[in-house]
Amino acid sequence: MHFSPDDPPTGTEFIEQTLADPITSEESMLRPLSFADFAGQDKTIERLQVMVGAARDRDEPLNHILLSGPPGLGKTTLSLILGHEMGKQVSITSGPVIDKPADLAGLLTNLSEGDILFIDEIHRIPKTVEEYLYSAMEDFRIDIMIDQGPNARSVRLSLPRFTLLGATTRMGLLTAPLRSRFTLQSRLSYYDHQTLQGIVERTCNLLEVEFDTAGAAEIARRARGTPRIANNLVNFCRDYAQQRGDGVITEKMAAAALELLEIDQRGLDEMDKQVMRVMAENYRGGPVGLGTIAVAVAEEAHTLEEVHEPFLIQEGYIQRTPQGRVLTNKGWHVIGLDPESHGAQPELFKS
Repeated sequence: MHFSPDDPPTGTEFIEQTLADPITSEESMLRPLSFADFAGQDKTIERLQVMVGAARDRDEPLNHILLSGPPGLGKTTLSLILGHEMGKQVSITSGPVIDKPADLAGLLTNLSEGDILFIDEIHRIPKTVEEYLYSAMEDFRIDIMIDQGPNARSVRLSLPRFTLLGATTRMGLLTAPLRSRFTLQSRLSYYDHQTLQGIVERTCNLLEVEFDTAGAAEIARRARGTPRIANNLVNFCRDYAQQRGDGVITEKMAAAALELLEIDQRGLDEMDKQVMRVMAENYRGGPVGLGTIAVAVAEEAHTLEEVHEPFLIQEGYIQRTPQGRVLTNKGWHVIGLDPESHGAQPELFKS
């Protein structure tokens, strides 16, 4: 994804498009191909290495795996690494694409023994399709209805032993029967700045971009703990450095490029701040429902929930409570407002 420094997007547009758009060929080149090259997510990597080693020793397919967490943290990359480590093909699809049982049957019957089927956004698979997954995952078979009315009949299809690798940003939307069929369920977390800086430096080296350590650190600080965002910020900073400087991404050059995108030193974009201002000024810091916030800021509720809210919660700017979202003291501070003068309840903003 490329933007011109002469016509840059807003930070909100940049982040939302980065996390929503398909991966480009250039971004694919940046993906690590082995566990050794994958930075961060140490616990998840160790669990996957154990499963891969055991499966290879037994000469069996991997057991089914479910990865969860915010977008852009490496779930698709890990599916490709698993395929590489197992020496098997990876078929990639997404929940919304699998609209009917025949779509699922087509995907499954085209797999070979031990292949991996990666379903992104698996929480968006229709329930009528999900039920067919149960027998496919457990017994490696699927029963499909052929024709309709008096000519209707059930056909049983035998499937090769395969691995289902599901990915979701909304674990709570998965049904218990589906979750229970995954041997491993592992959540990916936002990256710390040091690990993300290493990813930025690796990306710069692969793209043959000149940079200094401070420049890489500046990008990492503003990348919201997300490698996909960090890689796209590198691309924009490279363009900016070529157009407005000598082509080297220094701290000053990176800061200027990211200020142009309206991404501040905390990684916050204008939508993040708008959400917090609405909570403060219109609802006294909360509690307030996400749907109400979405209407007030003219944004889709699912975009707020998947892109903005996880980062705001992770960084301690808002809290999710049974009554709704609440602005924390840190959130009040970052938007420069005083909670008491806006009538907030003291017990709600102590943290």
